[in-house]
Amino acid sequence: MGEKVSNILVIDDEEDICKLIKNALSNQKYIIETRNNAIDISVDELKKFDLILMDVMMPKIDGFTLCKRIREEIDCPIIFITAKILEEDIIEGFSIGGDDYIKKPFSILELRARVAAHLRRENREHHNTLSTNGLRFDLQAKELFFNDIKISLTKGEYNICELLAKHKGQVFSLEQIFVKTYGYDKNSDNSAIREHIKNIRAKINLYIDNPIETVWGVGYKWI
Repeated sequence: MGEKVSNILVIDDEEDICKLIKNALSNQKYIIETRNNAIDISVDELKKFDLILMDVMMPKIDGFTLCKRIREEIDCPIIFITAKILEEDIIEGFSIGGDDYIKKPFSILELRARVAAHLRRENREHHNTLSTNGLRFDLQAKELFFNDIKISLTKGEYNICELLAKHKGQVFSLEQIFVKTYGYDKNSDNSAIREHIKNIRAKINLYIDNPIETVWGVGYKWI
C-alpha cells in the first residue's frame, strides 16, 4: 500500500510566500494548493485538506478571523504564518484553535519539519482525538491538552469534560452528568458535580476562557 499523499492549503496575500511554500513542500509527497486571500473560501472546500497554512495579517479577512469562522467544522491542523511574535498574539492564535505558528522569515527546513510533524500526529491520532475550543482530547489516554500542555484533571473531571464536549451545545442536568460519569450505583450525590465543575473551570481558565456554561435551573453545557 502506497504512502498517503497529503493535501495542503496555503493562504497568504503575498504571492511570493505562496510560491516559496509550494516549491518547498511539493517535493515532500504533498499536493499544495494556494490562495492569495481568505475571501469566499467555503467550509466544504476546506474539508478536503489535511493541513492548512495561513497568514495572520491579510486584508479583509485575516487568519485569526478565518480560523474562528471555520474551526468548529474543520479539524485538520492549522499552522499560522506570522510576523506577529508578541506573546499575546501567539496565545490568541492557540486559543482560537491554531495548532502551531511559524514566524516570518522562516527557514525551509523548519517549515518542512513542522508540517511533517503535524501530519504524522494527525495520521496517528485522527480517530482517537477530539479538538474543540482550542483544546484537544486524547480519547484513548483520557487526557486533555491545550496545545501540547497536558491539563491535570482527575478521572471524574476528565469524564465530565469529555461528556460535555462530545455533545457540544446540549444541556445536561446534574443528575444526568452524575449518572453518565459514575453510573447509578455510585454512593454519592449530585452536588459533587458542582465541585468538579468548579475545579475544571479553575484549571482550564489558565489557558482559555472556560467553555462550560451554567444554564441556571437546568445544568451545564459545553459552548
